[in-house]
Amino acid sequence: MYFSWRRVTVGLVAAACLLGGAASAQKGRAPKRERDAARHSADAARVFRQIMSVPERAIPRELLEEAEAVAVCPGVLKAAFIVGGRKGDCVISRRTPRRQWGAPVFYNLTGGSFGAQIGGSKTDYVLLFMNEAALKGLMEDKFEIGGEVEATAGPVGRAVGASTNATLDAGILTYSRSKGAFIGAALKGVAITPDNDLNEAFYGRKGSELIASRADVNAPSAVRALPLMLSRYSVRR
Repeated sequence: MYFSWRRVTVGLVAAACLLGGAASAQKGRAPKRERDAARHSADAARVFRQIMSVPERAIPRELLEEAEAVAVCPGVLKAAFIVGGRKGDCVISRRTPRRQWGAPVFYNLTGGSFGAQIGGSKTDYVLLFMNEAALKGLMEDKFEIGGEVEATAGPVGRAVGASTNATLDAGILTYSRSKGAFIGAALKGVAITPDNDLNEAFYGRKGSELIASRADVNAPSAVRALPLMLSRYSVRR
């Protein structure tokens, strides 16, 4: 009984520390940084809604059900100073222990080749992290897609058929949308790094710590747009 109560006590203390840290960060947030965080989450939610509004060309709901985390990177710009490279912002939500979508964490996406491009200066990207091995990369200061974790172009449409089983073995499924066309897209040599300037300003913690914590704590209202949108489309009907 002693050990059981000790575990309960430790759990309560950890939860209190997390909630206390979040409350302290909220009190100390600069209004501009809070607006930045809210804008990033809202932009990501808008892009995800637009992608999922056409079921025949959307991410299959079965995949969203299985995903451990989702990254949405709206309007990634082609970087003229990097040959074949890109630069943009990403918003990532990870599943909590109750399989809800957690508070969004802010990352940057840079470099690499994004496979065949449809054209246009801006492209939206969506990445599905399908297992714990893929998530481990997000807990580092820099994570290169296609390095230790296999990444492949994800399937689109209403359902995932048996023919896509080999594709689903990948740790990360990647998608792109440009000029209205949404397709699975292979990403090579792309680095994802936490935007700790924004994460620490808004949450008071680094991005890697937020991803690792996986706490059942509600997302702050200012940045709730993406988790709510993911919940809307990942529930099977």
